[in-house]
Amino acid sequence: MGFYELLQSHDWDKTKDDIYSKSSNDVVRALESDQLTVDDFKALISPAASPYLEEMAQQSRMKTLRRFGRTIQMYVPLYLSNECTNFCIYCGFNHENSVSRLTLNSVQILEEVEAIKKLGFEHLLLVTGEHPVKAGFFYLKDTIRLLKEHFKLISIEVAPMDTEQYKELVGLGLNSVYIYQETFHEKRYNVYHPKGKKANFRYRLETPERLGQAGAYKTGLGCLLGLEDWRVDSFFTALHLDYLRRNYWRTKYSIAFPRLRPHVGSFQPNSIISDRELVQLICAYRLFDENVELSLSTRESAKFRDRLVHLGITTMSAGSSTEPGGYANKNRSLEQFSISDARSPEEVKNQIQAAGYEAVWKDWDSYLQ
Repeated sequence: MGFYELLQSHDWDKTKDDIYSKSSNDVVRALESDQLTVDDFKALISPAASPYLEEMAQQSRMKTLRRFGRTIQMYVPLYLSNECTNFCIYCGFNHENSVSRLTLNSVQILEEVEAIKKLGFEHLLLVTGEHPVKAGFFYLKDTIRLLKEHFKLISIEVAPMDTEQYKELVGLGLNSVYIYQETFHEKRYNVYHPKGKKANFRYRLETPERLGQAGAYKTGLGCLLGLEDWRVDSFFTALHLDYLRRNYWRTKYSIAFPRLRPHVGSFQPNSIISDRELVQLICAYRLFDENVELSLSTRESAKFRDRLVHLGITTMSAGSSTEPGGYANKNRSLEQFSISDARSPEEVKNQIQAAGYEAVWKDWDSYLQ
């Protein structure tokens, strides 16, 4: 059974009712469990778990220190292109938005590399809009060839691909792929993705399975916090993680927590997750899976990110630009969304060290397999 079939066996409304009906006894049972089930995860993200946040945070901190030590992995996104054939109503790259479009050529990419290397990064995340011709497979092949001698670790967050394409990119040195489902509510999915290849719910959903088959080192999962009820979408993300780690156990996994940020367009979030609730969600994931990487980007404020260093987050970006060419040249009309934590990588590193942690610029785990 693939994950799509598993997802079909879970009714969205019934799942929501189940989460919201969890009791304090369910929460206590989950907190006392040595190995949590997906039903325990429901309890930990439920409203009933709110009074237990301090205990959840303490357990999350302990488990994170035991598995990852006092380290925070550092990475930086390099936006290669904001050209996109999709019509996602929440995104600044929406094909219908009136913004300047740019896809970096090799000269411009190397200008970005020069600026990024000065910041100290060895882990580079390549990001593009979803344009199959201008920023698709062949463009990414050429870009990875160009960049692999400059960075120790290359990841991508781009349009989904077929298994054989992923195999070829992995063979060129691609380490990790981040692919976010945005929402698992299939009946509502096309409201947010009305046209374009991204409107194919199932093809996007099955991307992590193709990555497992292609031998990718790590796969990043997540939902966009602000579309549908965050608790329900987060449960299905956890269900997805549980399925993948059982069926593609050679692959490592990462969870991200993107909250909608201001961008070109007028979309307003349908579901709001507060800072306290986001802390609850992050701690719930750590209790659910001691080994999963938990990542928090510059979408979040400096103050909030500093707090989460102690509570379960293991990976952070810093000094991020969400526009193509944004490190060598600034042009805010090209950006996907506005960042919140505008500190330099050096400032973030210093704050991490002040908290008693080490900022790590290279993922050594990938070299020990």
